Amino acid sequence: MSMERPVHPYSVRVPLQHAVLALLADGPSYGYELKANFEKAVGPQWGGLNIGHVYQILDRLHRDGMVSSHTVPQDSRPDRTVYLITSAGRSDLDEWLATPTTRTSGYRDDFILKVLAAGRRGPEAIREVCRIQHDSRLAELQTLRTSRRTHQHDALAALTIEAAILHTQADIKLIEAVEARADEPLMPIAQAPGAQAKDTTEQDGSARHAS
Repeated sequence: MSMERPVHPYSVRVPLQHAVLALLADGPSYGYELKANFEKAVGPQWGGLNIGHVYQILDRLHRDGMVSSHTVPQDSRPDRTVYLITSAGRSDLDEWLATPTTRTSGYRDDFILKVLAAGRRGPEAIREVCRIQHDSRLAELQTLRTSRRTHQHDALAALTIEAAILHTQADIKLIEAVEARADEPLMPIAQAPGAQAKDTTEQDGSARHAS
């Protein structure tokens, strides 16, 4: 068995890496088993894990001293690398669980960029973008509700689907809010095209008079 390495100075802070640590806290495991257990737990809404990504995570955790590993010989297949969580990994997992999840600052959504572009063509273009987006989100919501019924007995998968439903409902509310304000200018008057150049000219004139 490999000896535990000293903890890397930059503690692992990627949620998927902590999910892998959580699965390893149940006992030793290997790449394909970790992938299968994760996908079974969170359900289809999350999406499948790429096995290459799983091994990248395991390599980083090993490098940072969060897991150790040993090789298990197999008769008819290549040797299997089995991973175990270390005491440093358990401490890091505990710290992550005790830290609130925070979103990155700001809000970014491609829909906002479409509204920006449509706004240059007028209110009707904004309404059309909203209609297309609204129809798409309603269809998505129906699919999610069907999936929720299918996975109602899989607790974590059902919660993941519920989160997707709530986010989709919030998207629909945003679309409706944009459509309700389609006739309003998208930019403050002071920031309209040409306004900045005008302001700069006026400031330059005032400065010359002051001097």
